[in-house]
Amino acid sequence: MIDARAIVDPSAKLGENVSIGPWTIIGPDVEIGDGTSIASHVVVKGPTRIGCDNCVYQFSSIGEDTPAIAYGGEATTLEIGDNNIFREGVTVHRGMVQDRGETVIGSNGLFMAYVHIGHDCIVGDHVIMANNASVSGHVKVGDHANFGGYAGVAQFRDVGAYTHIAAFSLVIKDVPAFVTAVGNPAAAVGMNIEGLKRRGYGKDTIAALRSAYRTVYRSGLTAKEAFSALEEAAGEHAEVAVFAQSIEESTHGIVRPRRGQGGG
Repeated sequence: MIDARAIVDPSAKLGENVSIGPWTIIGPDVEIGDGTSIASHVVVKGPTRIGCDNCVYQFSSIGEDTPAIAYGGEATTLEIGDNNIFREGVTVHRGMVQDRGETVIGSNGLFMAYVHIGHDCIVGDHVIMANNASVSGHVKVGDHANFGGYAGVAQFRDVGAYTHIAAFSLVIKDVPAFVTAVGNPAAAVGMNIEGLKRRGYGKDTIAALRSAYRTVYRSGLTAKEAFSALEEAAGEHAEVAVFAQSIEESTHGIVRPRRGQGGG
């Protein structure tokens, strides 16, 4: 299942039923889990660990050095979970010692053509990134986040779980969990209601999250007052607690609605 025209370093560790296409290069200190398929013209550099049943399409570059000027060639790492799909031309960079020293991608993700994931990013499970979406270095992306095509995220920002970043949006502030962000610069326009419905959230939970959104963005309360108002709802709905926590942990400020557009 390894094409004779592929170049696989003798130190690479391949699991069972791994397939590697022609003209693909698998470098030293690379581990690839069972059932993973690597198409033609792919480069995988180490130290990189790829889990089981992943699919990497042609012309992707997985585990390359970061182009960050501060990077000095250190043996930083990339960790990838299971059941991910990396479509054509995806680029994923390893970490750098000035931060975590590792880039981490969870499981069950879909990364469409020409997606870029920068150094030291932490990407959760079930993340979908449409064509040409990119996250800069040091970005954290929560589970079930969804990015439209050409969306971009500035470095060191947090994109919460179950968020939706609309196509062509530029995120320069943190995006709280469950929020939809749109535009350049990205602004909050409401909760990701469609995404919540698709993932089976009930009417009561969605209503509670909508109310929480209004409390934070439309009530005119200070941050401290808004958190106090959310405490009761957070006790009844864990999702509201996640929303509140993602705001509390923000280090770069959160996306806000545009003037006159409170959303809901």
